This record gives sequence, structure tokens and C-alpha cells, in this order.
Amino acid sequence: MSSQTKESIEFELLTTSQQIADLARTLSAESDIAIDTESNSRHGYPEKVCLIQVATKSHVYLIDTLAVDDMAPFGEVLADESVMKVAQGAEYDVRCLDRQWGFRIRNLFDTAIAARFVGMERTGLSALIETLLGVTIPKLARLQKSDWARRPLSPEALSYAATDVSHLLDLRKILDSKLRALSRSTWAAEEFERTEDIRYTGPDPDTAFLSIKGTRKLNGQQKAVLKRLFSVREAEARQRDRPPYFVLPHETLLLLASEPKSDLASIPALKRQHRSRLGRQLRTAIQQGFTDPPIKNPPRSRGIPTTPITIERLQKLKKWRLKLGEQLTLDPALLWPMASLERLAKSPHTLDAELGSPDVRRWQREEFAAALGAALG
Repeated sequence: MSSQTKESIEFELLTTSQQIADLARTLSAESDIAIDTESNSRHGYPEKVCLIQVATKSHVYLIDTLAVDDMAPFGEVLADESVMKVAQGAEYDVRCLDRQWGFRIRNLFDTAIAARFVGMERTGLSALIETLLGVTIPKLARLQKSDWARRPLSPEALSYAATDVSHLLDLRKILDSKLRALSRSTWAAEEFERTEDIRYTGPDPDTAFLSIKGTRKLNGQQKAVLKRLFSVREAEARQRDRPPYFVLPHETLLLLASEPKSDLASIPALKRQHRSRLGRQLRTAIQQGFTDPPIKNPPRSRGIPTTPITIERLQKLKKWRLKLGEQLTLDPALLWPMASLERLAKSPHTLDAELGSPDVRRWQREEFAAALGAALG
């Protein structure tokens, strides 16, 4: 099936395992390909990848992942180091591909990361396409927020998806040239490698409820009730295939945990559900929560001590990083991790050990370790 967007971008929609196997053979002969994904995080739970866009120098392919049984051949292409994969802001895509299929991406070029390293301030895809290619792509909010799991996908949605991926190879060529001219290719390459190594980590069912803002204000027994309520909502969200906040907002869970004797019928989010199966499950969860052991607040992460000397030292290090960013026309956050500066402000004698910290990059050590030592005094 071939179609064409308003920008004259042709694409082929793939819906069978045989088509994916054929595509994999085609892609394995390419030096570089562009990839993007569309998920239904706003509409389904747990979210899933619903569409994968792939572009070569001459073709755009849209993979209907909901229709394809065997995606393994495509995963082999993603892991093939001889084929460069070009993506925009790839961290989310990497996590999604890992979560759903266990796929790994190797030989990644992230256009958003590259743009930051050449000093661009606007690094969104539309901004990069407009600035570097002179092409304006309208971003339609209703398409960005589409339920990509709905079938059939509209021609407009498919065209939107094809357009997003069709310019990435041209962007890579320009950004790669700029990186080379600035001698920053190795800087960006290390960030690409770090993105490749990202893995999906699901929420811990024992502690996920603690992420709700306001939980720390509850007493121990109320937190035990909240944990039970959170579990009920989680199960209901999975059953309905709807995001948890569509089932019940956080505020309702907090209200039920803090005021467990509330009449469910009086709560706006439960007016139509208080007599339903969900209403019964919530009442049971409240009762069970009151028989569970109280839950203590987790310890707060320790910030750096706010002693005058530590504050002064940290301000000095921040000024060093800010000045360096101005000299290089780069976001200072790229040049040295703030967490590392905070640790050094607290313990300046640990510089040698700090240089080996996992969040400090190789290129940062090679380029700026000496200057950092001088700034530290």
C-alpha cells in the first residue's frame, strides 16, 4: 500500500510479518536509516508502541506493530552496528522498544543531542527542520495527541507520522558536519552511546504509590490505605486499558486515604461508580489498609550541607561552568554534571575519585578536568 502526504512524501504501510522480514533485508543493506515511534501513552495502559516509522534515503515505511506478529527481523536491524540509526530525542523510543520487545539500538545518532552540542537552543524536531532545512511542518495538536492504537489510522495521521521521520537523514548530515567542524563528534558520540544503553525499568509495585504528590503528608496508616487504593486503581487501569489517571485522579486516592469514612457517592470522580465493582473494591481496599502495618516515609535524599564554605565553593564551581558554557556557546549543563559539582563542593579533596564517577563523561574528563581542578582551588 503506497500513499502520499501533502508534502509529496510517499510511504508504504507494512502489516505482515513477511513484509517485516523483507524490510529487514532491505534495511540491512543501508548505511543509515531514520526511525521514530508512536505510542498510545495518553490513551492506553500499559502503553504500547503502535507504529514505527522508518526512512531510508529513498523510501519511508510505516510499520503497523499491532498487526505484525513477528518483529524480530526488525530488532536485528536495530542491533546491527553496521547500520546507523538516526532518531530525534531517542531516549523515549529506546525505552519503549526495550519494554515491548527487548530490542537494543546500536550505532545511534540522536539529532536532538547533536543539536545541543553544536550550540542550538531550539532542538525540537520542527525547529531543527525549519532552521536547518528551511521546511516548515505544521504541528497539529490533535494528531500529536492521537490514540495511535485505534484502527484504521486516518490518512492524515499516517501522513503526519511519515513526515516526522522523512527529514531525519538530512538533519543528521548537516549536524554531523557541524559537529566535525567544532571537533565535538566524540562528545556527542558518547552521549549517543549512553542513550543506547538506557533500559526500561517498570515501577516498583511496593513503592510506586509514593510518587503521588502529597503522600508524605499522610500518617503511616493512611499511607497503608493509599497503597491498597493505588493497587486497585492499577488493576482497574490495566483491565480497562486506560491510563490510571483516567480511572481515578491522584487527588481522589489521597482523599480516600486521608478521609476513609467519606461517602463515595459524594466524591465527584466516583458519583457514577460508587455502587460498581470498582466502588466495592475501593471500600475493601480501605478496610484492608487499616489492618496493614503503618508505612513510614522513605528517608529524604541528603542534599549538600548548607555551610557557608560549601555554598561559596558551589557558587564558584557554578560560575566556572557558566563561563565555560559562554565561551563554547553551549548549555552549561552539558559541560559537567551538577550533581558532581555539588559533591565536590562538599568534599573538594575527592576530585580524583570524582573524575571516575559514572555521571562524568570521558570527554568531560579529557577536556575540562584540569580547568575544574583549577576552579576548585
